[in-house]
Amino acid sequence: MTQLLNLLAAIALLVWGTHLVRTGILRVFGGSIRNVIARGTSNRLAAVATGVGVTALVQSSTAMSLIVASFVGQGLMPLSSALAVVLGADIGTAVMAVVFSIDLSWLSPLLILTGVVLFISRQATAVGRFGRILIGLGLMLLALRLIGASTATLTQAPATRLLLQSLSSDLLLEIVAGATLAILSYSSLAIVLLTSALAGSGVITLDVALGLVLGANLGSGLLAVMNTAKADIVVRQVPIGNLVFRVFGILVTMPFIWLWVMWGQKLFTDMAAAVVSFHLAFNLGVCVLFVGVTDKAAVLLSRFAVKSEAGKLPQRPLHLDPLALDTPSLAISNAAREALHQADVIETMLLGLLTVLRKDDRKLAEELRKLDDTVDDLYSAIKYYLTKISREALSEEESRRWTDIISFTINMEQIGDIIERVIQDIEDKKIKKGRQFSDAGMTEICDLHARLIDNLRLGMSVFLNGNVRDAQRLLEEKARFRDLEREYATTHLARLSDNTIQSIETSSLHIDLISDLKRINSHICSIAYPILESAGALAPNRLRPINPDGAEG
Repeated sequence: MTQLLNLLAAIALLVWGTHLVRTGILRVFGGSIRNVIARGTSNRLAAVATGVGVTALVQSSTAMSLIVASFVGQGLMPLSSALAVVLGADIGTAVMAVVFSIDLSWLSPLLILTGVVLFISRQATAVGRFGRILIGLGLMLLALRLIGASTATLTQAPATRLLLQSLSSDLLLEIVAGATLAILSYSSLAIVLLTSALAGSGVITLDVALGLVLGANLGSGLLAVMNTAKADIVVRQVPIGNLVFRVFGILVTMPFIWLWVMWGQKLFTDMAAAVVSFHLAFNLGVCVLFVGVTDKAAVLLSRFAVKSEAGKLPQRPLHLDPLALDTPSLAISNAAREALHQADVIETMLLGLLTVLRKDDRKLAEELRKLDDTVDDLYSAIKYYLTKISREALSEEESRRWTDIISFTINMEQIGDIIERVIQDIEDKKIKKGRQFSDAGMTEICDLHARLIDNLRLGMSVFLNGNVRDAQRLLEEKARFRDLEREYATTHLARLSDNTIQSIETSSLHIDLISDLKRINSHICSIAYPILESAGALAPNRLRPINPDGAEG
């Protein structure tokens, strides 16, 4: 019983070590890796080579598949190139299985010791995160050694021998078992290494091990499909295509697996080497078989892609790619893009607001009020997405950007609420009662509205680019807008004293409207504060000095 628990613990350690390495590399080198992938697809062979090299580093063909799927979804890579990259990724993870099958147990203590020292001493830095990667590599090597020791003892037990004798080779059952294990462990590499260790220790026969390896390859393909199940169809094309390649590869391999069993027992003295070599040969064969038809496969898969209707403003999150969460730098970028999408909806509401004022359009007013629900939903989605990004993995600059995005989306959500309330007031106090603003009053409102639109666009630019000069301009616009609001309130009161009928009828709405436009402008201009504060360009006290007699200086 103790040896069985030791074996299960070693397997869990192997899976955990694989997870540490994969997530650690994506966090430290995620941006660079994605740049390499994006640039290394000039032709199919280059794409395959890129997949091999990057996956050998990341140690997860599933992670690689998710990365290129997100690239295709964002229009950064053609589908045919992405399919070629994933074929190379399968080879890359097979190469790493061969490397880990070599006895490197002597290296494990050194990697763990070095990794722990780096991680504890400089935890919040890139050096500390690199230490985390070393810990993962050391744990993987240690786990493989523990698996070998545990299985060697287990095979001597009479109950284990009886169980092994009852395991007749059922290829389909072995494939299903291998696929299930790969899905549960979230790592086909870990299952292939486990299978090779078990075969090397004599716990399972070579034919059973090869069936489990085929299943692990199938499970890896299924994992990527499952992880993108809720994504757009354009994103799902990559893992679906790769899964189809793997299924066809397995179907072609199954009738000839006995050849590897026969020759493997003669060519390899160590059955572990026979297992990982088969894994590598299988993925090389799949690549050779399908790399020449990735363009045709892309055409077939593209027929299932549903194109969104052009000209309509999307009402759902566009850029919150869950596949990017393992790479915090990219996830932060995605959240920023989604925040700009939220601001686009706000701009649509503001533009429609003036049309409602001029034309008393009740149908448009109702549509604009519904858009506030979209703004709220986007705010909730962005906030939830940001909470799933590991703050520990963020650099100081990325942490500031994280905070800026939260602040920006809160301001946009509050602007949406103000616009919704303004539209309701317009319906209740103007449209239903058939009242109109005076020409002078409407001119003032249009002037404030035009400035508001300009300031919103400037605010979006400041949020996107972080330009200090533009941020200063935005704060200057805040003071100018405040002065105009006071001026127009004064002229409105003058029209009231002149007994202008239209001004009298719409007085309450007019005053409330220009006040609400000023509040909206204040939310927009607050975008500038974090930028100026980070640049050290924000005065510690923005209040005007007051003379002792109480007047402003």
